Amino acid sequence: MKKDWSRKRIVYELHERNITLASLSVKAGLSPSTLKNALRMSYPKGERIIAEAIGVPPQEIWAKRYAERENRLCGSN
Repeated sequence: MKKDWSRKRIVYELHERNITLASLSVKAGLSPSTLKNALRMSYPKGERIIAEAIGVPPQEIWAKRYAERENRLCGSN
């Protein structure tokens, strides 16, 4: 199973694009600290916003989270 990207890598990738989590949060109409939540817990909306800013699918950044979600969805049948 693929591993999730580290918090440092996510922040690094954003900074390489001259984006901060706070500025991205505000641009999305959220409180400046809101997107930090996606770095430590499941937050699909925030994950999508961050992934779009980096230019990769959220499933690549949070591979483990998405695999677990998929397993829960498939296991509930």
